[in-house]
Amino acid sequence: MRFQKKMGRIVMSEAEKQIMNAYNNGVNYFDTAFIYPGSESAIGEIFEKNGIRDNIYIATKLPPQVIVSLDVLDKLFNEQLKRLRTDHIDFYLMHMMSDIKVWERLKGIGIEKWIEDKKASGAIRQIGFSYHGNSEMFCKIIDAYDWDMCLIQYNYMDEHTQAGRKGLYHAHEKGIPVMIMEPLRGGRLVNDLPADAKKIIAEHPVQHTPAQWAFRWLWNQPEVTVVLSGMNSEEMVKDNIETASTTEIGELTELDEAMLKKVVSAINYKLKVGCTGCGYCMPCPQNINISGTFSAYNRKYTDGSFNAFTEYVQNTSMQNSAGASKCIGCGKCEKHCPQNIEIRKELKNAEKELENSVYKLTDKLISTFSKKK
Repeated sequence: MRFQKKMGRIVMSEAEKQIMNAYNNGVNYFDTAFIYPGSESAIGEIFEKNGIRDNIYIATKLPPQVIVSLDVLDKLFNEQLKRLRTDHIDFYLMHMMSDIKVWERLKGIGIEKWIEDKKASGAIRQIGFSYHGNSEMFCKIIDAYDWDMCLIQYNYMDEHTQAGRKGLYHAHEKGIPVMIMEPLRGGRLVNDLPADAKKIIAEHPVQHTPAQWAFRWLWNQPEVTVVLSGMNSEEMVKDNIETASTTEIGELTELDEAMLKKVVSAINYKLKVGCTGCGYCMPCPQNINISGTFSAYNRKYTDGSFNAFTEYVQNTSMQNSAGASKCIGCGKCEKHCPQNIEIRKELKNAEKELENSVYKLTDKLISTFSKKK
């Protein structure tokens, strides 16, 4: 879940409603991470308050980049237990482990024995990793250890990118459960569909919403174990539960599959940058709203110049964030991008497309007004 926030803090009352609504309707797997601001503490508090910890599974992640010793690992793990108000973690993942070298480094500091000890004590029930990268590297990592599960980005747009169908099948053949993230590609398969893609869906004989089609495509596949959803409203929770309750493995027809392939073609024809809005590239040292910039850039080609202009102003000037032109080319963002986007290059392209004289004047006026306030 992606909880609603106010002034940078999770709105606990809304988060509790969403979690309990999901729980009362059968959802029992909740995903978080050490680096998600406030998330572990929020769900820990809600689970404890409502007495449901023993009835649900918690999946959280450690950031391998900061693990330089077992002492650091122990300190971080204990902090996570404290935040989550629990004595064990059901699914513990190496976060965004997208290169075998990361695992080799962790092995060098003794993480295999550490995992063995934690599992023996019951503090960790299942061990896994989350992954962004190509299928070849995914297969190397999946073969490098006796993993209990894994988490990959997978949706009908990424069928043959990221770990993709090849990685999904490889893990399944080894008996390793595969959890899915980004089922809607950061909401792009719902909110940013070009008109041609919407028309293809609307004219299909079987009627479902774009979100329902994306989830049904995943749940249609027996190799998929769990699908995560970044729900942030009770309406989303209700819709996703209804879709999950009415979907069966193998239900999509050849016509359904062909329709979704046409949707992919329509999206690719319009899309300029394959940004999912995950936010791993942030914060930018120059305060550039990178994903917001790319969203507006893509929107120019899916929804027209005016809508792109409006979104760009909202994502930059109205949020006191810098525009693409402020990029100094440091490259910090590119080191963290799971999609391997050439961010510096694409920011220059976005600048050319979005920062015209009207935008510059608008940005100046908003900046001046904000300072006066």
